[in-house]
Amino acid sequence: MPAAPFTFVRLKYHSGDWDAVDERMPANLLHSLVQYTKVPIAPKEKVVALDSPELFNYPFCYLSGHRLVQFSGAEKQNFTQYVRNGGFVFVDDCNHDIDGLFARSFEEQMRQCFGASALKKIPKTHPIYSQFFTFKDGPPNTGFELNGWGDDLVHDYLKAVEIKGRIGVLYSNKDYGCEWDYDFRNKRFLAEDNTKFGVNILLYALT
Repeated sequence: MPAAPFTFVRLKYHSGDWDAVDERMPANLLHSLVQYTKVPIAPKEKVVALDSPELFNYPFCYLSGHRLVQFSGAEKQNFTQYVRNGGFVFVDDCNHDIDGLFARSFEEQMRQCFGASALKKIPKTHPIYSQFFTFKDGPPNTGFELNGWGDDLVHDYLKAVEIKGRIGVLYSNKDYGCEWDYDFRNKRFLAEDNTKFGVNILLYALT
């Protein structure tokens, strides 16, 4: 685990709506890290521009949106170098739609950065599903997948770009950002804490 407090970094990119998910979501996951682990945290998220050298100061980044993703030359170079150097990016499609604008444009960016076959489905036996909590059936479903705004499908897989056998880009069409976008104090009303998979993601990124 890192000696310095973990900082939840949200990536700001020039195209699209990088701030589509409310700041309650990062606060919720940070609360879960405190609740379940001993990882020291910075209490608030930090927004970092994708084309900034500051990106390389952090092991984990979050990128989301609904709209077009079209990296500038500097953004593409930073994204590629960051991942190849061991950084971890969690990318979440707020459209929860495998053929929507965000999905099509982001996947094209990954082809340009890492090659045509780099982004692949990961199996349900992948270590990220047992990093801390165990999810035998793979990625947990969200309440946003069948709400009529996406493709009305439950996506039973996540995709990833792996570098030297380790995930560098974790890509979801399940809209976890909206699923976890609520005040952390409301978790006590849930039968099961739905942020537990978020804990797995963060811990995988940090180990």
